[in-house]
Amino acid sequence: QVQLVESGGGSVQAGGSLTLSCVASGSTYKNVCMGWFRQAPGKGREGIAAIDDDGRESYADSVKGRFTTIKDKAKNTQYLQMNSLKPEDTAMYYCAGAPCPNYGGSWWRDRRFFNWWGRGTQVTVSP
Repeated sequence: QVQLVESGGGSVQAGGSLTLSCVASGSTYKNVCMGWFRQAPGKGREGIAAIDDDGRESYADSVKGRFTTIKDKAKNTQYLQMNSLKPEDTAMYYCAGAPCPNYGGSWWRDRRFFNWWGRGTQVTVSP
């Protein structure tokens, strides 16, 4: 089993930046895909970014150009760099992981694809 632990959340003003980290431990797998989801109060969990084992990145339109996900295999850590934050980015942020699929498409948007989840870290953006 794989354990994921997020950190780096906090409160910032609009226009500010935060970097979230997600450290993986436990069982090791080859060819792992990692994703980031967020859930605002009263809303569903939204897939916003992902990176596959070859470093290919995917982003939701809502964060494209502002957020960047990076995977550091040596440290078993995934990062989500968030710039130009907006109040609508306020949510609980979760990292997730799973063995990469053998198909393309928007697997990263589907929370059912991911096997491993962190407990989340809160991001609050004030106007």
